Amino acid sequence: MKPSPREAAIRISRAIISASNQSRPTRSWSPSLEQTLHRLGCHDLLSPSLVARVIDPFLLPHHSLALGFFYWASQKPGFTHTSISYQSVLKSLSISRQFNAVERLLKDVKTQKILLHSSVYRSVIASYIIGKRTQNAFLIFNEVSALSREIGPDTCNSLLAALASDGCVVYAQRVFDEMIKQGVTLNSLGFGVFIWRFCRNAELGTTLSLLDEVIKHASKINGSIIALLVIHGLCQASRVSEAFEFFEELRRREYKPDFMAYRIVTEAFRLKGSADEVQKVLKKKRKLGVAPKENDYREFIFDLISERRLPEAKELGEVIINGNFPIRNDVLNALVGSVSSIDPGSAMLFFKFMISKESFPTLLTLNNLGRNLCKHEKTDELLEVFHILSSKNYFSDLESYSAMVSFLCKAGRVREAYGVLQEMKKNGLDPDISSYNCLMEACCREDLLRPAKRLWDEMFSSGYGVNLKTYNILIQKFSDIGQIQDAQWLFQHMLEKGVNPDATTYTSLLEGLCQEKQFESAFEVFKKSVEQDAMLARTILNTFIVYICKEGNFPFASKLLCGLTNDVGHPDSHVIFLKYLADAGEISTSIEHIKWVGNSSPSMLPTISAALFASLASSSKPEPILKILQTIQDKSPIPYNDS
Repeated sequence: MKPSPREAAIRISRAIISASNQSRPTRSWSPSLEQTLHRLGCHDLLSPSLVARVIDPFLLPHHSLALGFFYWASQKPGFTHTSISYQSVLKSLSISRQFNAVERLLKDVKTQKILLHSSVYRSVIASYIIGKRTQNAFLIFNEVSALSREIGPDTCNSLLAALASDGCVVYAQRVFDEMIKQGVTLNSLGFGVFIWRFCRNAELGTTLSLLDEVIKHASKINGSIIALLVIHGLCQASRVSEAFEFFEELRRREYKPDFMAYRIVTEAFRLKGSADEVQKVLKKKRKLGVAPKENDYREFIFDLISERRLPEAKELGEVIINGNFPIRNDVLNALVGSVSSIDPGSAMLFFKFMISKESFPTLLTLNNLGRNLCKHEKTDELLEVFHILSSKNYFSDLESYSAMVSFLCKAGRVREAYGVLQEMKKNGLDPDISSYNCLMEACCREDLLRPAKRLWDEMFSSGYGVNLKTYNILIQKFSDIGQIQDAQWLFQHMLEKGVNPDATTYTSLLEGLCQEKQFESAFEVFKKSVEQDAMLARTILNTFIVYICKEGNFPFASKLLCGLTNDVGHPDSHVIFLKYLADAGEISTSIEHIKWVGNSSPSMLPTISAALFASLASSSKPEPILKILQTIQDKSPIPYNDS
């Protein structure tokens, strides 16, 4: 009985996902999946609508599977993709930001004159904006600008702000003009960032004409915020006198400048030493200025941060705190956490302003600030944060202390991190094992092995004990530096303590043993993984084969593969081995190995053949691989590209 389209889509997607879980890396398209689909017998059911049903929703998060299935379907004789199948795969690729693939498919769409739904262009443009490819986003928008209303105000305003923020003001003006022409609603974010950047180099009359255009159309903008951004932009461009003159033009158009806008001009004149002008501005401020609406700026800053317009959020935040204007603690937290990713110095200003107001960062903000200070290697600032918060008795629970230990360790400040642990104990808090592991990891990373061993002893003597991560940290370090006996002792110790090794434990130890040419010991360790869990052994097998082959011990690798049971062995490990043999010119060994596979596990040959054939295009030495493929062909005649 022929399944319904929905049943067929479910069956096909489940088969693809299940089979891809067995490949390395998981959830990626490989030739073996084509074999899976052929066995499923779904070729005759294929249609553009079925392809779309399989991809959306089932393969949306798995772009490699979505694109692989899309191309596989097109191999069917007489099959032609339509808008519905293109839309589904473009949606998947946009979500995962696979821009090269998106561009190829859009080129195909344009060549074939296929009409896509506006929602597809919306998701592609949004994906480009998030991926910081604003010019690419503009090029797509420019091709489909007639669909601006359907693409929607959120995406159009987001693009307008992104282009202006990135310095593409000419492109931004073209988007603005199209939005006005198509009647797309402008908001404070889109128009605000655009006019902020535009006005710096534009004639005042041109800036006024844009402000007038917005007034004519139904736009959701905040006049006072727009006024401040224009004034700030002019002052940033050293056009202070023009900014002062502009107050009247703005006020006449209901863009009411608030006290913050007047302060910007006041401070700009003060920097120039123009005392008379300062007094004029202050006089006008007292007469015409309005108090800034804290909640309006709060919402605008949150919009900037959510759109990743962090430079603009930073500048506006600095205007507020430098003038000591009201700002809520949640806004300061957002500024500290987000701005620290691009400008740690500015983030520290926000942090210190927060502390001066007797407010404190949330744990989330502390985590973001600490992570970004570590990323920018600002260890002195990290220590300053710790000392300021410590002096204010901020650290009162395990979570906040643990966060600080973690960041000090990441920054390589091992002594200070250990001091925090001792402070925790002094204050009656017991450090958890994750804090000790952070410190252990930092000791190993900084090659402080003696302190690491003392810490190991302290963890036991203090009653905290160790866990799998502790063992993995030390086993990996000892294996890396060639102290393989210590690594083996730890491995045996964990087994005696009933701690089950994981893939990290095994791969670290196997690598160290192979580098020391202790292959028999490595094999004994691998046997332990087989005894523990066949699936675990299957997971680490490929890596083990790589370690052996890197040391050139091909006979041992062959012996290992030939001795595996069916629940552990799989085609991928044979492919890896054969590729190493091909690169080393070991043709005779590879032929013997293929013969063995053909005799003992002939079902593996088609998958091995397909994988080797797929590697030909990227191989620097294709001739040996062709000889291996010929041997497989002779052993079990199968086409290389069975479509």
